[in-house]
Amino acid sequence: MSNKTLIFGHKNPDTDSIASSFVMENLEKNLGNDEAKAVALGNLNKETKYVFNYLGMEEPEIISDVENDQNVILVDHNEASQSVTNLEHSKILKVVDHHTMNFVAPYQLYYRTEPVGCTSTVLYKIYKEYGIKIDKKTALLMLSAIASDTLLFKSPTCTPDDIRVAEELMNISGVDIKSYGTDMLKAGTDLSDYTPEQVINIDCKLFEKGGKKFKIAQVNTADIDNVFKNQAYFEAAINQDIEKEKLDLYVFAATDIVNSNSKIITLGHDAPVVEKAFGVSVTNNTAMLENVVSRKKQILPNILNNLD
Repeated sequence: MSNKTLIFGHKNPDTDSIASSFVMENLEKNLGNDEAKAVALGNLNKETKYVFNYLGMEEPEIISDVENDQNVILVDHNEASQSVTNLEHSKILKVVDHHTMNFVAPYQLYYRTEPVGCTSTVLYKIYKEYGIKIDKKTALLMLSAIASDTLLFKSPTCTPDDIRVAEELMNISGVDIKSYGTDMLKAGTDLSDYTPEQVINIDCKLFEKGGKKFKIAQVNTADIDNVFKNQAYFEAAINQDIEKEKLDLYVFAATDIVNSNSKIITLGHDAPVVEKAFGVSVTNNTAMLENVVSRKKQILPNILNNLD
């Protein structure tokens, strides 16, 4: 077993998941854990690559499983279905998150979750509580995560805490979140060189309720029509995943970062739940969800509340 403490976010990582892993690594080292190491459970998407290129950082090592009794710290997730293989046999030291708690451990550990828009907002508070100085690189990692998860404060998940922390991080990093964040988000909307299978897995999460399994995938775009001209290819890839993973439902959402709407593809034998959940009509397996941009606060709760 490695002596390192591996720090990672969820599978199909987004910017908050990756940034928070490195922010947590820096925090742990400041607290004396020199063996802390940020890793990833999947390739970086283009938005996160933009951040790493901007900062001149090397991309993290990608892992798929952990050894028995491996020390780990989870950020930006707490569900085993979204985490590393063999998580149940690892030693989870800490969890820092901003999602609904779906976690049970047979031992005491540090667990911190808050109802804010971004894990990095929580981490900022922890730095302040310990009196640890935040350098410019760490500040920009946090700022990038907040810009990403809150869609530049336009997501309903955004809270006054996220805005306040972002303002303080702008002062530390010397970077304006509006101009930098807009360029970062736009970088993440380029799907031109992805295969359909890659597109649906850019940001995809698995959920379970009452024995049913479903996935919600989401991509950001500035042109929904351009994304949906490839609908047939996406549906083929989604149906393959449904068959392979024995899923009851798959929802793929293309979220318009300009107009704050999402157009979805819904497939699987529970696909009709979308009509009840959002009060829309599904035509050709698609529906437009007006003013819906958040998987965590809008899409997921509506589906969970209506999935029998």
